[in-house]
Amino acid sequence: MTRRSAVVVVGAVLLVLFGLLGAAVPVPYVAEVPGPTYNTLGDIHGTPIISVKGRDRNEVKGNLNLTTVGVSRAGLSLVEAVRGWFDDEVSVVPEESVYPPDQTEQETQQQNRQAFLTSEQAAQSAALGHLGYPDKVVVQGLSDDSPSKGQLQEDDAIEAIDGRPTPDTDTLDSVLTSIPGGTTIQVSYTRLGEPGTATITTKPATDRKGSLLGVLVRETPSAPFDVDIEVQDVGGPSAGLMLTLGILDLVGDQDLTDGKVIAGTGTIDPDGTVGPIGGIQLKMVAAHDIGAEVFLVPADNCAEALQAPQPNLPLAKVSDLDDALTALADVRAGRTPATC
Repeated sequence: MTRRSAVVVVGAVLLVLFGLLGAAVPVPYVAEVPGPTYNTLGDIHGTPIISVKGRDRNEVKGNLNLTTVGVSRAGLSLVEAVRGWFDDEVSVVPEESVYPPDQTEQETQQQNRQAFLTSEQAAQSAALGHLGYPDKVVVQGLSDDSPSKGQLQEDDAIEAIDGRPTPDTDTLDSVLTSIPGGTTIQVSYTRLGEPGTATITTKPATDRKGSLLGVLVRETPSAPFDVDIEVQDVGGPSAGLMLTLGILDLVGDQDLTDGKVIAGTGTIDPDGTVGPIGGIQLKMVAAHDIGAEVFLVPADNCAEALQAPQPNLPLAKVSDLDDALTALADVRAGRTPATC
């Protein structure tokens, strides 16, 4: 064998070896890809994403799709990472940006799930507040040993205690502080728009004077109906805007889509402020794939969105809920909404 032939053979062997190593050796990166989209006006496996109790849902025909990002488990191979860097529909990011090193994968998933549940509450507050329903002290849950079990329920609005109005949480705390633990009281509440009275024997407070009802409450708009959101396996707060629009379409007084396919993303605050999210470019791919006629983009994500436009997918810039509703009105009227 000549020296040149030997070099060629050795080079070929090394190339194969490096290729095998690249396919097997993990690197500290994960791949993000366009995830599934969900029509907030529809259902998942027969279960409505948004259900309403206490009134009929509006008849709707269009789509208001929330968009998601799929994430691979940790441990991409070098070859997979390099392939992802050259794929417009894959984003290769450091593993620690998705799975913090001080948390287990399960802890990260639980944290993301809690962020989604918080966004559900914000979406309900933003939607019902937009519709003009007043803020009240609303029951969010009951403790395991709650003296209010069988008397109060989630979504009840606490109106008064022994005839003393409780319009906000500060007043409720003040009233309960003035009542000795173990006292039997009358709690006036509203449930699905109907007034009721519960007789409850309070528990003594452990960290202050007074009584406890054993309920978790918050100040939020209260309507004569209940809204429940059910989306499993989705984490993070970025669905807030589209959930808000879904609620408004189902219980409001206006058809928001006119049968059109709308997609979008963005966090929502109870006051209607829309905030930025991650993975905007991948969500745009998902929106394009379902044939969305417009994509609602948080204003702070516009610059990133414009770096990877999708054909025939207008990007409507939204800073708050009013912007989003204006954009939908423009689409229904055949006008071009305010774009990024």
